[in-house]
Amino acid sequence: MLPVSRVLAFGAWLVAQSEATPSAPTISIFLKPPGVIPPGGSSTICCICQCSYGSLVLYKGSLRLHALEHSGSRAEFSISNATFEDRGTYHCHYLEGGTVLARSDELEVSVEELHLPRPALSVLPGHEVLAGVDVMFRCTTTPPSTGCYLYLEGQIRAQLFSREQGDYNLSHVQKGASGRYSCQCYNMSTSIEWSAVSNTLDLVVRDYTLCNAVRLALAAGLLLLLGLIAAEAALCWGWRSRARPRHRCDK
Repeated sequence: MLPVSRVLAFGAWLVAQSEATPSAPTISIFLKPPGVIPPGGSSTICCICQCSYGSLVLYKGSLRLHALEHSGSRAEFSISNATFEDRGTYHCHYLEGGTVLARSDELEVSVEELHLPRPALSVLPGHEVLAGVDVMFRCTTTPPSTGCYLYLEGQIRAQLFSREQGDYNLSHVQKGASGRYSCQCYNMSTSIEWSAVSNTLDLVVRDYTLCNAVRLALAAGLLLLLGLIAAEAALCWGWRSRARPRHRCDK
């Protein structure tokens, strides 16, 4: 049987090898806060890159705008005093030595006049839920609107509310559904009229099953380690009992 020290050293080597293996960088892009921006308003384009070094460059269509300063894995570009010229499709590139290694999805930025009243966003059964339950978001407007979008901060895609029921359902939510939500509504007439963005609310999903699984895994690992130590001690004792008194047990 291998000594426990060798088993632990081999495990540490495997971890180091997995961390040393390079992976392709990925970039996500989103607007914070999300939604249609009114003229004169402000928002921030955020790029999140799982990368080590290099530069993040922001493009509007095919036009290169800025090499973004990034702190850690995050870079930001502020839109202040927005005008209709800020409308368009934005995306981020990650470069190392002038070579593009990754591109984000496209982010559509809209700047429009906001004519409709601000809707109110609510959530059932509450702001804090257990993993696996069903959650319903409701975006209430006065007067009724043609449709509403549900935004989750950090996500590029918006979800469309049901026109018939005026709500959006998430079935069997998991921890990934946690975050800051808001909604925005519109009316279709001769043109599209937008509302302001609603109040924000934070949804917290508690996954106690995952916590318990982690605890069980840690307990199993500890028991395995204790078993290895006990087995090694027993084997060493057996060698000592068969050996001459002057001999030592070599590990």
